[in-house]
Amino acid sequence: MKFIKPVSLIVALLGLTAIAQAQIGNQAYSYQQYQKYNEVLYSPQTRLHTAVKPYAFKGDLLLKLDSIESANRVDSKNWFLRKIFNEHLVEVNKEDHSFYLDVLPDFVMGKDLLGTPRRNTWTNTRGFQVGLTVNDKFSLRASAFENQAVFAEYLDNYMTRNAIVPGQGTLEHPERKTKDWMYATASLTYDFSKYFQATFAYDKNHIGDGYRSLLLSDFSSNYTHLKLSGKIGNVQYTSIWAYMNDPKNPRRDSAGVSGRYGDGAKWGAFQYLDYNATNRLSVGFFQAVVWANADEAGHRGFDFNYLNPAIFLRPVESNNSSSPDKMFLGLNAKYKAFNNLTAYGQFLLGEFTAKEFFAGNGYAHNKWGVQLGLKGFDIFKVKNLNFLTEFNAVRPYTYQHFSSASNYSNNGEPLAHPRGANFKEFLALFNYSWKRFDFSMQGLYSLYGTDPADGRNMGGDIFKSYLDIPNTHGNFIGQGVKNNLYYVDAKAAYVLNPKYNLRLELGYSQRYNKVQDVGTEKSGVISFGLRSSFRNFYGDM
Repeated sequence: MKFIKPVSLIVALLGLTAIAQAQIGNQAYSYQQYQKYNEVLYSPQTRLHTAVKPYAFKGDLLLKLDSIESANRVDSKNWFLRKIFNEHLVEVNKEDHSFYLDVLPDFVMGKDLLGTPRRNTWTNTRGFQVGLTVNDKFSLRASAFENQAVFAEYLDNYMTRNAIVPGQGTLEHPERKTKDWMYATASLTYDFSKYFQATFAYDKNHIGDGYRSLLLSDFSSNYTHLKLSGKIGNVQYTSIWAYMNDPKNPRRDSAGVSGRYGDGAKWGAFQYLDYNATNRLSVGFFQAVVWANADEAGHRGFDFNYLNPAIFLRPVESNNSSSPDKMFLGLNAKYKAFNNLTAYGQFLLGEFTAKEFFAGNGYAHNKWGVQLGLKGFDIFKVKNLNFLTEFNAVRPYTYQHFSSASNYSNNGEPLAHPRGANFKEFLALFNYSWKRFDFSMQGLYSLYGTDPADGRNMGGDIFKSYLDIPNTHGNFIGQGVKNNLYYVDAKAAYVLNPKYNLRLELGYSQRYNKVQDVGTEKSGVISFGLRSSFRNFYGDM
């Protein structure tokens, strides 16, 4: 039944295009793919709004996309070779529209060399994608996947505990070693003019210039949303209204009993105002509010107070004298310090008491997060050698609310950082492309705190209530059971067809998690496979 909603959305989007009478592109967001556009996005010669992803590809950005997809073509008249190396499986290009369709395999075999037990890992995915553009206005992207897989033990434990494949969706039988799930996405964008766009999607969003986002990230599963984006001069304003799944709070009958009534639901409204002050400096203001679809007082549904796309959410939320909603404010900024180097950062604010903040006494209700990073392209004058280095820190209890029904989550996972809160993290990524070869390397260190065996709320688990905070003062990042996480991932891929990212990929990921008074969790997975699509999967947690 969970597959009906995304499939219905795909059908609806295809139907909508029939009412329309192609120079616009639409591609799912993933860091590994989008970093290939850095020389356009972060050049001081351009003044593009880079924070809100996925993009609608137009102008220079569309030219870059086309150049990547048409690079290193195989000169052949053979139909089979052209489809494997150069073209979509079905490809139609007319003056007023274009269409494509691809079959997307993802077949991977691997071995965990360090885990206990040293299990074999594998992925068996069959999928498809379709795309359509009409008259420089409509852009449609849709895909669907059927998946089975065996994962490394630390990922298996996460999935069994949460009944979710990270960022992908709900598991059929989470207790089984072989995980079985479905995944679908659909996005329709209508470009009314160069000043205004609308997107209706079952997809993800990412706000920020870094690998992570503390504001709104692409980590959690897809959700249905409407996104409006307007631009005047150097100012871009984006409003998103989202309907999200909440399996942590299933629907109940009048007697308070949950059964086969389906998961609960929650709503979110997100707004981002971005100002490109110069070709080098951009500053953005973020605000978000999340509320439960139903609570102890009964069904609430969509709150039309948050419908106006051009109003500040905080005054609206505070106008309710006993508001049950979760509210956040944030800043996002970037500065192109050199021709190929950009500094960026974020600051998220949940709650703030100035007197307690400056006292430095670990007040539990000073809830904030910070991100600082550097990213560059063509470093050391090597074409297509890109890097990113980043620091993230979030104080305990930041994303918690009095009830998990209105906390900052979607489908049982954080809407921001995968770790939730109560952590600090350093990471670095390097990417290099040469002809048809793609190379990537990632290193990460994270210090984070988890709850002890007695269940005390130490602030990392965002699904616990902040009403259960054991200490009002004396709180610090990493409190509770101390964890030191070390993670390294390296991949080498030969890209057969860049149009749907069909590639042969060899990879190795190693994870050490040192848990206070327990020991070290180890994993070292070597893998090889035939892969495709642009969907993202976060295993670095």
